Amino acid sequence: MRVRKVIAVLGTMLALAAVVPSGAGAADETEKSGAKKPTIVLVHGAFADASSWNGVVERLQRKGFPVVAVANPLRSLTGDAAYLRKVLASIDGPIVLAGHSYGGMVQSEAALGNPNVKSLVYVAAFAPEKGESALELSNKFPGSSLGDTLQTIDLGDGTKDLVIQQDKYWQQFAADVSRKDATLAAATQRPVNDTALTEKAGEPAWHQIPSYFVVAGKDKNIPVAAQKWMAERAHARAVVEVRDASHSVAVSQPETVADLIVRAAR
Repeated sequence: MRVRKVIAVLGTMLALAAVVPSGAGAADETEKSGAKKPTIVLVHGAFADASSWNGVVERLQRKGFPVVAVANPLRSLTGDAAYLRKVLASIDGPIVLAGHSYGGMVQSEAALGNPNVKSLVYVAAFAPEKGESALELSNKFPGSSLGDTLQTIDLGDGTKDLVIQQDKYWQQFAADVSRKDATLAAATQRPVNDTALTEKAGEPAWHQIPSYFVVAGKDKNIPVAAQKWMAERAHARAVVEVRDASHSVAVSQPETVADLIVRAAR
């Protein structure tokens, strides 16, 4: 009887082993090898701040990723990229960069030549070619209504800061976010200097680094046609379109954005 019981138990164990997903073993091996997870660096764009990534940060941290949400200066493309480059240089090990909107311009320039940056994720973002500006790309296809919502602040040095008028922010920037949250975001938005949006990009890193794109299907800042065109041009490894998403897709759909970043991190 004991022999029969032992045989039965062994049979059950073998049957269970047969249905364990193959990925589980791979995950265990990764844990045993002590492989370091990449640091996820998040770069916000104009008319937002680092807190716009909060939902994404929470989900990435839950999965065990170290995360840095950078305070993008929004002063000039060259200066913003130089600052991000210094942040990246302070991080040990592999990095996955994710940029929203104008943040895509900045990460494209800052990642160039950095061997630690393994992937670029563009979240309703600009992925410029050399010589292109954010303003040029936003007007390449019809659909952007941003210009009609802007308010200017004259800085007295020949440049102007731009902000979205608060009463127009919800519909323009974050129509699929609750009105309460959009109203808070409108009040705390960070202005962008107009030179940052008109400055022409340098050589982009997406020629050498794999790219991934989240396309916001109801974006009123960067037309969806422009986002798809840039993703195709960059030969993106993956493109996820969220058809009902506004420009604030990282706020309204943090799970989707975090999932693509995790995919890029693999």
